[in-house]
Amino acid sequence: MKTKILVHLNLILIVLFAFNSCKKDPKEPINSNSSSTTNSNTGKLILSFEAMFGDSVLVFHNKWYITSNGDSIKISTFKYYISNIQLTKTDNSIYIVPESYILVNHNAMGSLASFTLNNIPVGQYKGIKMLIGVDSARNVSGAQTGSLDPANGMFWSWTTGYIMLKLEGTSPQSGSTTKDFFYHIGGFSGVTSVLKWVNPSFNSATANVTSTTIPEIHFKTDISEIFKTPTTINLANDFNIVMPGVKSKMIADNYSDMITVEHIHN
Repeated sequence: MKTKILVHLNLILIVLFAFNSCKKDPKEPINSNSSSTTNSNTGKLILSFEAMFGDSVLVFHNKWYITSNGDSIKISTFKYYISNIQLTKTDNSIYIVPESYILVNHNAMGSLASFTLNNIPVGQYKGIKMLIGVDSARNVSGAQTGSLDPANGMFWSWTTGYIMLKLEGTSPQSGSTTKDFFYHIGGFSGVTSVLKWVNPSFNSATANVTSTTIPEIHFKTDISEIFKTPTTINLANDFNIVMPGVKSKMIADNYSDMITVEHIHN
């Protein structure tokens, strides 16, 4: 009798298990298809910034460069912020990359610094717009993390904000007694704001983002532009610019055209 009861109970359990399994089956393809659809609609895009002085790849410490004023310089530090990235498709629609704050630190990453943007909608992109620096809202938003962490050495205080670009080096022509020069360029508000929107041309090329191929936009960041146009910098006079103000804005006006597109890999 006990054996029959156990058999019946086992049969009931088997039927219930099978019934519950059948109920779950329809949900599995829906979840799977949803995930597949999301993946097929997005991809990745690489942004690479190559630090150069004119046509020469940046070499720290041991190479001399000549500015437009004729000053000889060696470079020991070069880093800057890129943020608020916007990508334009060939149909003129614009994708704003969320939370796009990048510290391009050539001291840590070398002359070629590369960054991968994830979850970019699939499509052909014909243009990019970005900010050199950190927008005013983030300058007054309290403690930040990641690229915006003050520990990165690119932050003054909550009143003066972020250092948007840092360039340091030495020059025999420097007015400093130690023959150094320091450019810590910042200022996020008012007439002396150094924030610069740039949209370097793709020159009719496109970056074709798919779910399986990752294009790379290769930028040239030309340090020589920091020393010229619209103002030719004379290191005998302007060798220590380390606070927001008219001088910082002068340097920022110069470097507003330092980033150009060299080529695009698809």
